[in-house]
Amino acid sequence: MKIGNLYFSFTNPSFFMLLTLSLVLLLVYFVTKKGGGNSVPNAWQSLVELIYDFVPNPVNEQIGGLSGNVKQKFFPRISVTFTFSLFRNPQGMIPYSFTVTSHFLITLGLSFSLFIGITIVGFQKNGLHFLSFSLPAGVPLPLAPFLVLLELIPHCFRALSSGIRLFANMMAGHSSVKILSGFAWTMLCMNDLFYFIGDPGPFFIVLALTGLELGVAILQAHVSTILICIYLNDATNLHQSGYFFIIEQKRGAS
Repeated sequence: MKIGNLYFSFTNPSFFMLLTLSLVLLLVYFVTKKGGGNSVPNAWQSLVELIYDFVPNPVNEQIGGLSGNVKQKFFPRISVTFTFSLFRNPQGMIPYSFTVTSHFLITLGLSFSLFIGITIVGFQKNGLHFLSFSLPAGVPLPLAPFLVLLELIPHCFRALSSGIRLFANMMAGHSSVKILSGFAWTMLCMNDLFYFIGDPGPFFIVLALTGLELGVAILQAHVSTILICIYLNDATNLHQSGYFFIIEQKRGAS
């Protein structure tokens, strides 16, 4: 579709992101369509409850120095990101489907949007004092310019590294499965007894890699959630995050 000098296309990433959103909404709808869940949950209700109960744990463990009510303000955003990633990453394991997160521009856009949102949260919580993350207290003045640069570069690279990590994990695993699957299918289709007998080797390797890739796809959703919580903790607590962690550890021990 062309509007002026701009072109709008409904591409594969657009379709499968819309499909992911539809699957999540359908799952929630069927679980809650009668006004709530059953007292004895079925498999689908258990899945939704498991996803819902998982997210508060990293929020409470990784974000320190805030009250429970303030932490819960982050819960809907982190929960949506985790659920979307959980349903989106394994889609590429379905034959003739498409892995949205194997496109670098998609993961980069997601990571940059999260980075900008977390930066806004940091400014809302700390004001201009948020900029002090690049210069801890007690630093000698001659070292200040170098330390500011050393702190600022890794902070800005968080947006890039998060997108690269997700893209690389999804692309590498799915590519390995595709290559070995094609290799096993080619051996199976050859009219040669030697290749036919040797085919179970690549076939079982493909099965093992498929299970591994499913685990990696689910694990990446968990890792993304943990990283978001860590970045939020750094943005809200600045250099006090280690102090709050020690305090919470002592409270837990007592």
